[in-house]
Amino acid sequence: MPGVPPTRFVFLGPEGTFSEQALKTIPAAERGVLTPARSVPECLDALRNGDADAAVVPLENSIGGQVGVTLDELANGEPLVITREVVLPVQFVLAAREARPLPEIRSIAAHPQAGAQCRDWLRTHAPGATVVDVLSNATAAIGAAEGEFDAAVCARIGAERYRLHILADDIADNPDAMTRFALVARPGPPPPPTGDDLTTLAVYISHDRVGALLQVLTELSVRGINLTRIESRPTGERLGRYVFFLDCGGHVADLQMGEALQALRRICADVRFLGSYPRAAHSDGPTRPAPGLSDADFADAASWLSRVRRGETS
Repeated sequence: MPGVPPTRFVFLGPEGTFSEQALKTIPAAERGVLTPARSVPECLDALRNGDADAAVVPLENSIGGQVGVTLDELANGEPLVITREVVLPVQFVLAAREARPLPEIRSIAAHPQAGAQCRDWLRTHAPGATVVDVLSNATAAIGAAEGEFDAAVCARIGAERYRLHILADDIADNPDAMTRFALVARPGPPPPPTGDDLTTLAVYISHDRVGALLQVLTELSVRGINLTRIESRPTGERLGRYVFFLDCGGHVADLQMGEALQALRRICADVRFLGSYPRAAHSDGPTRPAPGLSDADFADAASWLSRVRRGETS
């Protein structure tokens, strides 16, 4: 869908999730059709099947780390690409159908990431409760509203939507926690470079070669590409086989990034390009390249080599 803004969006639902909140920060979504899905795989299947133009799914949290199911889905199946990231501050509430003392609570529904971010608070204030994993923050709110659980860890938007009583506010262990979401689309030309971009890759190394991962990192380092994130996930082939997810500062249109991608393609068992897109506004901005490693330096060096090959004076 080059040049055509998406109009049909799917997000990790039900309604009242942080994913919906992230989606509503995207201007095109104001005029689009927003449809919740029950899980991350269902979100991305809707995209692959052509039932949606774009999907918003959680990618990582500053406390809980990677959202493994999202990474697994991006690494496998029909290729998809990230076209934008959204970073939201995440604040949780503990909510129930009616006001009740915390010591009486015996079951609390929570998405695994939410439970991880509120673990210490829950251990201190609701030590007798069992935390039950559910598919989303909104699912937790619905479970509490229907009486399946005594309470839910959820977003305030979810508590309000499902008419829950808020027992406690701002219960996250780290008040500065943030979650990063990805706007995902079917493959197409990436957004143009802005000068402050990220490129995400899924890299499969040759496990029978000593120093294979070091070689991958070296190809980035010698070109002045800043690695902002590296995560590993099991491939499912057998124990000890991993795919590495890399977030690299720069855009596929940059000369140094292009060179690095070609090098990784040569030395890796496989490389899946997962998108080049603008970095979220919360970041500290692009890292300044070392002398000799800017796009202009790479262009100048390529021009010099062309002259040498033509037999011209250098």
